[in-house]
Amino acid sequence: MNDTEIQIKVRNIFIAIITLVLSFIFLIDSIVYINPGYVGVFINKLSGNIKQEPIHAGYKFKLPFIQDIVEYPYYMQTIILSKYTLDGYQIDDDINVNSVEGQPLSCDVSLSFTLDPNKVPTIYTSFRQEIEQITYGFIKQIIRQVMQEVIGKINVSDFLGKDKDKAVNQIEELLSKKLFDYGFFIKQFTLNEIRAPESVINAISQKNIMEQEALMAENKLLKVKYEAMQKIEQAKGKSESILIYAKAQAEANKILSSSINENLVKYKEIEKWDGNLPRFNINNKTQSLINIDMKENTEKK
Repeated sequence: MNDTEIQIKVRNIFIAIITLVLSFIFLIDSIVYINPGYVGVFINKLSGNIKQEPIHAGYKFKLPFIQDIVEYPYYMQTIILSKYTLDGYQIDDDINVNSVEGQPLSCDVSLSFTLDPNKVPTIYTSFRQEIEQITYGFIKQIIRQVMQEVIGKINVSDFLGKDKDKAVNQIEELLSKKLFDYGFFIKQFTLNEIRAPESVINAISQKNIMEQEALMAENKLLKVKYEAMQKIEQAKGKSESILIYAKAQAEANKILSSSINENLVKYKEIEKWDGNLPRFNINNKTQSLINIDMKENTEKK
């Protein structure tokens, strides 16, 4: 084998190797596997067009270097925004807002959401970013804006107390409305922790103590008033009872008086008589009225 044949053979081997490598690269770049829970966005790099129908899970083919497929997860994800320490460094990833009085509040929150698979191409067109960048950029900013809109209308003491749940519900509702058009479904918004200035916490604690003392005093006063009213009602009832009895007795006496005459008196006397004449003790002798009367008549004769 001469030198020319050797050179041709080497060249052919080299070309074959290059062809195999390029073919492998083209093959690798032309097949894309989309994982379950993800959808793909089909992009034409030459024209810049984006296909508005999402590409679902499975193996997909595309033209190498000309077309591309970008994946987005549509399963439920949770973004946690809080103040924490990492490797000795303080990370301020919390949400800072102000109450209606202007008091600063630091909030640790979390937001769970899913993507609408049919709107994933729109999400890519709007942001041209991966989901993590969108989450910690755009969504975080929306969370801060909505929280300020809601909390900025509430007194700090109410937000830390009785109106906290109401505020959370309002924030979740507003987030759902603002993010729905972008293709985000809000599943749950949670307010994990609230940090307020120490002076505010002390003032609220003192206010609560005063309110408790005032409530106790009010309850005591109500008890005294109730007991007094109860005694008044008892006395009123007793007096009314006596009055009713007196009226009834007077009416009875009136009826009795109007019914008494001479015949009735005599009848009552006879009704009460036991058959014995009245007797009197005179000079240690017991005599009846009849004996006395007969004796007096004899003496007169």
